[in-house]
Amino acid sequence: MQNGQTPAEAAGALSASDQALISALRDDARRSVTELAHITGLSRTTVRTRLDQLVRSGRIRRFTIETDVDVEGEVRAITMVELQGQMSHQVIRALAKIPGVTTIWSTNGAWDLVVDIRTGSLVAFDTVLREIRGVPGVVNSESSLLLAHAAGMSRR
Repeated sequence: MQNGQTPAEAAGALSASDQALISALRDDARRSVTELAHITGLSRTTVRTRLDQLVRSGRIRRFTIETDVDVEGEVRAITMVELQGQMSHQVIRALAKIPGVTTIWSTNGAWDLVVDIRTGSLVAFDTVLREIRGVPGVVNSESSLLLAHAAGMSRR
């Protein structure tokens, strides 16, 4: 343990403060350090230190925005991928290099991977899908275009 960490923090578990920071950022990633300090009840210095540590450790990978796809014209899809045998590491590396593939999740059930795809047009989406299907080790895929936001997190 270092810097007064609890055993759970040393083992990689998020502290209550870190969970509160991440929760506040999930709601609005543009929040300032001052706003985050007010929301979490931590000092600005502590917030800045914790954010730096969360980024350094990879717990926070990026700060991003969410757009209204109806306005922006972005094509977004979820593609489920079935793999051949034990080729997951090679396939994941190949998929991660394809422009338009934004996130890859491993999953359980009939599909081995779920891939988030974002492109500027249906033609570009078709190109990404062809590239995914051409990766050695991909034996099957099924895609669903995301048409409109229906429910869930509040939209501003």
